[in-house]
Formats: sequence, C-alpha cells, structure tokens
Amino acid sequence: MATNLAIDDNLLILAQGVAGIKTKKDTVNLALKEFIQRRKQEEVIDIFGEIDFDEDYDYKTLRSKS
Repeated sequence: MATNLAIDDNLLILAQGVAGIKTKKDTVNLALKEFIQRRKQEEVIDIFGEIDFDEDYDYKTLRSKS
C-alpha cells in the first residue's frame, strides 16, 4: 500500500545509521515493528501482579512421563 508521509529526514537518516539499514522503507518498517513490540511488552508489564499465583502448582508433575 503506497502511503505519503512527511517524515523528518534527519530522524530517518539517523535511524538508518543506527540500525545499519540502507532503505527508508526498511527503516520505517523496522521502527514500526519495534514500536509495536515495545507497546506489547508494556502491556505485559502492566498486568504483572494481577494474575493470581497458584502455590500448589508443580510444573515438574507436568513433565513426568506416564
């Protein structure tokens, strides 16, 4: 999908250099992927401590071969 965006050239060039990427398209795509990944990590951190811990849970019993 072709999209026209007004992107700060200095930021784009800096991002290309930091990432070692040659094309603007690849730089923007990587930046978007990393942005999404970061936000998803923040969601996991936000729910940390909200999930009840089962003290009786024993992962070793799940590994046992029957």
